[in-house]
Amino acid sequence: MTSLPERAGRRCHAVVNPFHSTVYFQRDIGRELERLGVEDRGADYFVSRAAAFGRVGAGTVTATFFNFKHDLVARHLPAAWDVISPDDALAARLRAADSVLRRLLGDDAVSSKEMAEAAELALRATEACSRAARPLYAAHADLPVPDAPHLAYWHAATLLREHRGDGHLMTILGAGLDPVEALASHTASGRGMSPTWILRSRGWSADEWAAAQERLRERGLLAADGELTPAGTELRKALEDETDRLDRAPYEHLGAAGVARLTELAEAFTGAVIAAGGFPADLIGKR
Repeated sequence: MTSLPERAGRRCHAVVNPFHSTVYFQRDIGRELERLGVEDRGADYFVSRAAAFGRVGAGTVTATFFNFKHDLVARHLPAAWDVISPDDALAARLRAADSVLRRLLGDDAVSSKEMAEAAELALRATEACSRAARPLYAAHADLPVPDAPHLAYWHAATLLREHRGDGHLMTILGAGLDPVEALASHTASGRGMSPTWILRSRGWSADEWAAAQERLRERGLLAADGELTPAGTELRKALEDETDRLDRAPYEHLGAAGVARLTELAEAFTGAVIAAGGFPADLIGKR
């Protein structure tokens, strides 16, 4: 095992992950799916991300996506598979990733030697990822690596994202947080999605959000003003530290120099994506 600087893996993930997730905040994927008959825009995320599982029902998606209300998921799945096959949905998502990245970064960047290097490093890191108890990672790990460097990097970012995410859910469950409590405590930390975006996209009502906040107050994790208490801050820190522990293998495998270089490259690409409008300005916030 290679000794890494403290939280090096977390810092790397923080700049690699947005390279994948920007696709879900652009209209390209909706247009691709609409051409294939998926007319309900609310289905786009579930169809495109769950397609790696095949023709699964709402239960699998609710379990693995974790923070979406089951009623919202069931509104779209499994009915969507009568309109589009999982394979066609995956192909549509990859076409959307291509068009999004070319628009946000430009053709020179997506075909650059730096992009090829980022892809090589990120794919090398995924060699040490584990399928065990990581369903979203395992499903995506069965997909082929695209040939184009920017799509190979996007695919590797997907694998690293899902690997860490699956591990993070283990820590949340271990802490006794339900989906809405996990969302509310993350938002209160200042690093999570804003309540406006959560209520718009996750299917929870304002009353359910308020009830989750009240449960956090009863546990001494949230103050009356909506800020985390010291105990709440410590819990969120412990969750991230344990997630780091569960996710350290790919970064240990890549080694300190490789992690540092991947972080440097990812910062540049993700910074350019953000500067080009890759995410809504009000996505993150406490209010």
